[in-house]
Amino acid sequence: MLFLSGCASSPVNISHEPSQQNLSFLIKKGNEHWDKRNDINDAKKACFYYAQALKGDANNSDLCIKMSRALYFQAMFIEKDPFVKDSLYFQGYQVAIKSLKNRPKFDELFSQAEGDSLQRWLSLISEAPKEWVPALFWWAVNEARYLNTKPVLARLEKRELLEVIMHRIISLEPGYYYGGPYRFFGAFYTRIPGIELSQAQSYFEQAISAFPLYLGSHVYMAEFYHQKAGNREQFHEILDKVISTDLSLLTENIPENIYYQKRAIFLLEQESVLFE
Repeated sequence: MLFLSGCASSPVNISHEPSQQNLSFLIKKGNEHWDKRNDINDAKKACFYYAQALKGDANNSDLCIKMSRALYFQAMFIEKDPFVKDSLYFQGYQVAIKSLKNRPKFDELFSQAEGDSLQRWLSLISEAPKEWVPALFWWAVNEARYLNTKPVLARLEKRELLEVIMHRIISLEPGYYYGGPYRFFGAFYTRIPGIELSQAQSYFEQAISAFPLYLGSHVYMAEFYHQKAGNREQFHEILDKVISTDLSLLTENIPENIYYQKRAIFLLEQESVLFE
């Protein structure tokens, strides 16, 4: 079982597993706090309750996905300590992988695949069914963020795996999480040497074109692409637009968009440093 820490003001270290009777209560509480995740305390409590529920139902694939997304959210938007951020992203992709391993017939399919462990994973992912998409997505985005602070060699070693994951998602559900696979490649390809920046630009533009009201794609394009390309004017323009966006236009994603507006404000405050 995974040890999930960092989900609240203190580590989740429960001395006993919750009874089956309490699992539905714990998941319900997690969902209630998740719906109010624009508040920092609610975001942490959602993560806390999901972690407790996993103590008693570690093989629940859907719960693993909720946990992976909650860990990503806390690492991305709330946690300031770089070491803790890394820990949350690491846990995020580990629990997403656990979700896949808990899928029906996974062990059978994995054992039938040929090659070493990586080749077996690549084989399974390249033929993954649509119901695997959420777990694959939160695996890849958490691991990519984790790798962002690692030496470039670490990103190169995982490049093939992460590309296979996201290309499979594009083939199955390209609009998943507001064009998430395209947004992923836009950011990822600014961090891989030897990749033309125009490729990153193209992926960002596809994500923005499909889901213009999801502010994350705009912020990432400014932060990753325009900054690296030295496009200061476009950097400033896109972030100004993010800040002035009416958040009520995308009601189901208001919490994330609130944090992306804050991120846009922060980046503009750092503009002179970022473009020295």
